[in-house]
Amino acid sequence: MRFTRSVLAASALAALTVGTTTALASPASAAPNTTPQKVCGSAYKTVNSAAVGSLGTVYLTYNAANGKNCVTTIRNNPGTAVDMSAWVYVPDTETGDSDEGRYTSYAGPTYVYGKGHCVDWGGSINNVYVAVYGSNCGAKKEHRVTFTR
Repeated sequence: MRFTRSVLAASALAALTVGTTTALASPASAAPNTTPQKVCGSAYKTVNSAAVGSLGTVYLTYNAANGKNCVTTIRNNPGTAVDMSAWVYVPDTETGDSDEGRYTSYAGPTYVYGKGHCVDWGGSINNVYVAVYGSNCGAKKEHRVTFTR
């Protein structure tokens, strides 16, 4: 039951993330050599990543000093603004953060306190979406989903 609830909650958050566009979002932009650490902060170390087709990568990072995770989606080839998103969610605490809009280089950063918890996270570029459920929590096997709309 708990797994079903967390999957439903994460799915709902993902649907909200990819199904809405923020009208007042300021466009994120960066040079082609943008890194997760430049977006999230130098104290955040990359702990996981997922390809968004051939368009870019979603990165999950962690800061051991404050127990927070950060997620950012970074394009391989920055250019004209396109629909992008980044999101992170902790099912145990039902807390999350998301960023979506039209960006030239990256979406995010999105932050959540995740020390000692499994995290769900993902992002999108154009119409390619990636979601990772039950991630970075020891022996439990994560579940990855990639789809195109």
